[in-house]
Amino acid sequence: MKTPIETVVDAINELKGCGPRYPNVTVQLTGEDGNAYVILGLVNRGLQKAKVPKRDRDLFMQQATSGDYDHLLRTAMEWVNVI
Repeated sequence: MKTPIETVVDAINELKGCGPRYPNVTVQLTGEDGNAYVILGLVNRGLQKAKVPKRDRDLFMQQATSGDYDHLLRTAMEWVNVI
């Protein structure tokens, strides 16, 4: 049985022609703690390592925290490569 993260990753990967805002940033969420704060931290650290401007990282955090858990996962996948 797939975890919620794996289910959302598979659904997003099926979309053709849609890629993340920062395709050079890859964050592994599968096999990690699924806690929302952990996910926010992993994505934010990935963006920081890629030298993404603070205003963009702040925008990610604002968007990612503006909904429920599924919204957080979708937002993460809109911003970075999630594996």
